[in-house]
Parts: sequence; structure tokens; C-alpha cells
Amino acid sequence: MNEGFDPIEIAELKKECEQEGQNYVIVEDEDGMNDSGEFAHFQFVGKHEGKEVIYDAVMGTLRLNHSSLVFEEAEIRMKKANPNYVELERRKPNYKEDEDMELMLEEIIEELEEEEVIKVSEFVEVEKDFEYGIGLDIALNVEEIDAKVITKFINDFNAGKLELDQTLYSFTSEEEE
Repeated sequence: MNEGFDPIEIAELKKECEQEGQNYVIVEDEDGMNDSGEFAHFQFVGKHEGKEVIYDAVMGTLRLNHSSLVFEEAEIRMKKANPNYVELERRKPNYKEDEDMELMLEEIIEELEEEEVIKVSEFVEVEKDFEYGIGLDIALNVEEIDAKVITKFINDFNAGKLELDQTLYSFTSEEEE
């Protein structure tokens, strides 16, 4: 049984939310993504088919979503051009970077951004077949994911008044100085 539909679990989450003084609780992550300001993993109680359920949500900025998609595309193109290229997620801890390939990858990323090859719009993907409650994958066109953004999203989502911006956006990497 999916415990995210269990009335006892739901009651516990409601109690936790009440203690936090919010309509959600942050799910602590091991990799520090919640601290970036561009991403949050949280849970809240909502309704599905007339019954209360726990929603397990990950929310990111549209800029973060865009940069992830650009990076994925750049790695695909890099692998086609250089079969010896090892994708980031396949690298072993002792992997030694090839500076020339990393520079080439950066150039591909810049090219993809300049040509606005990848365009994104706000979305909410609902995953009903989820291990805990119902999963939500969310990307919003905001500068930062903070308590105000999360609270507004949950209120609009639960009231059935969520309106997503369907405009297609493209972003460029912010140069670090």
C-alpha cells in the first residue's frame, strides 16, 4: 500500500505542517539542492479524486530546468562528436577530466544557449504511480524558490486555480566573475 494515502500518515504530515506554521514541510536532501534557492523538495496535503493525499513535490526554477536540458543536449552532442567522452553521471570518483573535452562541452553549451535551441515553459507533471503519495515535478518561472512561492503554489494547486505560463523561454548561463 502507498503510505501517502494512509490517513494516519496524512494526519502526521498535517501536524508537522502546523508545527512549522506552513502548509508544507521541506524534505531534507543529502546533496544540498534545497539550499541552492533554485530547487525545493517538499510535501503537502491535498486532495486527489475527493480524498486527502500526500503530495511529494520537487520544484525548480525554469532557469534550472533549462540549464539541465541544455546540459543534457550538450552531452549528447559531445558523445556523438567524441565517443570517448564520459558523461557526468557515469564518471567514477577517480575520473580524470580531459580539459580539451570540458572546453568543447562549454562551447557546445554556449552555442545551444546563443541559438536558443532549447526552450522551456512552466509545467507540473503528476506521477500517480509514486512510492509515497503522488509525485509532482514542477518548474516555475521565478528567480528563487522560497516559502512564499511554495505556499502560493500549494494554495493555487489545492484550490484548482493554478495557472501556468505557457510562454517559451530560453536562458543563458550567468558568467561567474
